[in-house]
Amino acid sequence: MYFADPTSAFGSLGGLPFILLFFVAMYFLLFAPQQKKQKQWQAKLAQIKVGDKVTTAGGVRGTVVAVKDDVFVVRCQPDSVKLEIVKSGIAAVTTDEDVKA
Repeated sequence: MYFADPTSAFGSLGGLPFILLFFVAMYFLLFAPQQKKQKQWQAKLAQIKVGDKVTTAGGVRGTVVAVKDDVFVVRCQPDSVKLEIVKSGIAAVTTDEDVKA
């Protein structure tokens, strides 16, 4: 039977620092940038106002005509159909400032 040598680098707790370092690196490489991006998107959703052009996750494009607590009323062309879209359904926003830039 083989027993691990307690003095080796990968003995009972020798590999623990490497595992912890791996998880810390993965947090800063994967999760932290995604959280930052999500916060920026939430801030952009909070700034949507009447007149902004939006695209939903389903591909419907329209202009915001009213803003409620958690719903946008969007007018779609060419028939001027009004749709209520929840904030989580918005995929892209084009504001007047974006068009001018």
